[in-house]
Amino acid sequence: MGVVAIYGSIIQDSEPVHAYQLDGEGGFITIDVNAEATPQMPFWLHYDYRNKASYQWIKHSGLFNSTIKDGLTGNINRLRIIRTGDGTLINLQTINKNIGDRPEQLVAFRIYINNQIIVSSRHRKVKSLEPVIDDLTHHVGAKTSGEWLVEVADSINDEVSDFTDILHDRLIKMEEKILTEEIPERGKLALLRKQIIIVRRYMSTQRDVFARLATEKFQWMSDDDRHRMQENAERLGRCIDELDGFVARTAVITDEINALISEATNKRIYTMSMLAIVFLPSTFLTGLFGVNLNGIPGSEFKFAFSIFCLLLSCLITFVIWWLKRGKWL
Repeated sequence: MGVVAIYGSIIQDSEPVHAYQLDGEGGFITIDVNAEATPQMPFWLHYDYRNKASYQWIKHSGLFNSTIKDGLTGNINRLRIIRTGDGTLINLQTINKNIGDRPEQLVAFRIYINNQIIVSSRHRKVKSLEPVIDDLTHHVGAKTSGEWLVEVADSINDEVSDFTDILHDRLIKMEEKILTEEIPERGKLALLRKQIIIVRRYMSTQRDVFARLATEKFQWMSDDDRHRMQENAERLGRCIDELDGFVARTAVITDEINALISEATNKRIYTMSMLAIVFLPSTFLTGLFGVNLNGIPGSEFKFAFSIFCLLLSCLITFVIWWLKRGKWL
């Protein structure tokens, strides 16, 4: 797989999103179909595999075998590393920062990489690549394929770390509401828990991918690249540990919400029970004196009803006093 065979007309009509060659000094050279080859430096082609021209170029290119073609065109979705010859296919995912999408709807992208070539593909935009391009634009970026991959891992970790901080802030707000006995909206807690679980699940697998990249003896990675990749694996591991803590905290919040709801329900039931006790004697007496039978005491006395109401009021007052004295109220 020589770099000379890749330059020139072979990339014509492939419609890459980006086409750069690293200049070895932290910058890049824009590639076009008439670019001259510089075999010492790797180049980077970035594609949208849903673009028909890009899809056809990948599928019919003689640069890749069938496994790599399937990976770059989105037919292999698992986070994994596939070694093939001198190159490696790597599937990664990052936080979704595209407008209209939720962060936990992770963006997948695929990378085929060796000493001379980096071909990456995606459908939705990968915001994690923007800092990498920005560094290259300011001539402080990657100089080799290995450095490029490490910078991509750094950028992914930055996004995961930022999102973890956002989740932490939202958890704190919910916990503060619980302390003031205010119940958070149920849908918000469910969404927060879902986001934590999804990100934790996929990032734990990606941590293993980073760890393997740090231990494999790839020709296109230096010892310094492996050391930095191991740091990325450990950094991502710390984010995962935080996410594990968040899962436990959401469980505590759920328990507290259930306790608050239960307490509020019990208070209502207790209040209704006390009201029933207060009016139970008066209900009995009104029912007794309300029967349609002759011989009801005072039926012929004109002040009987008023005296009866007064006696009921006294009885209710007595019951209330008795309940307070027994500390029921």
